[in-house]
Amino acid sequence: MIERGILMSAQTLNYPPFLTGDAFRKKTQTRCRERLNSSTGLQLSSEENGNYAEPGTSLVRCESSGSLLSQPNTVGVIGGVSVLSTLIFLEKLACWGSRNGRECPPFVVSSDPVLSKVLSFRGPLPSARSRIDRIKLNQDLLIENLRSKRNFLQQSGAQGLAMPCHLSHAWHSEISEDSSLPFLHVGDCVAMELKNAKLKPIHAAGTVRIGLLTMDSVFVATYYQEKLQSQGFEVVLLDKATEEHVLAPALEALYRKDMEGARNLLRIAIHVLLVRAVNVVLLASDDLLGVLPHNDPILRKCIDPMDALARSIIHWAETTAQVHKKL
Repeated sequence: MIERGILMSAQTLNYPPFLTGDAFRKKTQTRCRERLNSSTGLQLSSEENGNYAEPGTSLVRCESSGSLLSQPNTVGVIGGVSVLSTLIFLEKLACWGSRNGRECPPFVVSSDPVLSKVLSFRGPLPSARSRIDRIKLNQDLLIENLRSKRNFLQQSGAQGLAMPCHLSHAWHSEISEDSSLPFLHVGDCVAMELKNAKLKPIHAAGTVRIGLLTMDSVFVATYYQEKLQSQGFEVVLLDKATEEHVLAPALEALYRKDMEGARNLLRIAIHVLLVRAVNVVLLASDDLLGVLPHNDPILRKCIDPMDALARSIIHWAETTAQVHKKL
C-alpha cells in the first residue's frame, strides 16, 4: 500500500515519491538559486527593513504571459514562519503540477521575515515552555500578519489559497474569515488521502492509528486530531516523557549541528509510535523533515503532510481550469 518512501498511497494515487531530508532541501536550494539567477522562472524581490507592520513585502511570483493573475485557477500561497518551507512547497507545485507534460498552475506567493523575527525561531533554541509562551504572546500579531498576506493574494488575483505552514494552520479559521475563496486545510487534505488509501488496522482494536510528531504539539496536534478523528482515525502522540527526553533533545542536537545525534533520537521517537501499532507517522514539523536522509528505511512509514496539501491544491487548480474551459 505504501510506496517505500515518505509517500503513502502511491500505488492508489500514482504520485512520484517525494524526497525528504538534506538531499531534497539542498536540491531545492540549488534549483532556487539557478532560477533566481536566470532571466526567467522565479522572480524574487525582498525588503527587510525591520518593521513588523507591513506583511507581504517579499513576493515570489511565477512569471507567465501577462495574464497570470487573471486566470481562474491562480493559486495563492500564504507563506508562514519558514521561508525555506515555502520554497519547498513551490518546488512541489512546479514539479507535480507540470508532470506528464502539463503546465504548472499559475501561482502568486506572499512571504516575509516578520513571523520568524517576531517568534525568534532563529538563533538560540528556546525551551519548549518559552517557545509556547512566545507563540501565545504573539498570536494576535501572527493572525494579523497572515490575514494581511491573504488579502494581498486576493487583491493580486488568487482564486484559491494554500498555506504550507503547520503552525499557521492552528489559526486557519481566523485567517479564512471574511474570505469567499477556497482555502485548503492541510488536516483535511491528509485525512482525505488516508481515507482514500483504505488502510487496514494493524492492532486488535480495529481502528487505523496515525502517529503524529510535531515540535508544537500544543498548537498543531489539536487540529490534526480533529480532522483525522472525523474520518474515523485514531491519532497517537508521543507520551510526555518521550517528548521531553527524546524529541526535544533531537531538535537541540539539530541546532548544535549534531546530525548523527538528531537522527538517532528522531528514529527512536518514530519507533516509539510504530510499536504502538500506528500505520504511518505524520512528520508535522519542518525541522523534523530535514533530519533523516531521504533513503533512510524508517521514512517508508512516514508522511510529509504538505505533500497532501500540494496535491490537493494542484487538483483544485486543474479541475477549476477544466470547468472554465467548458463555460
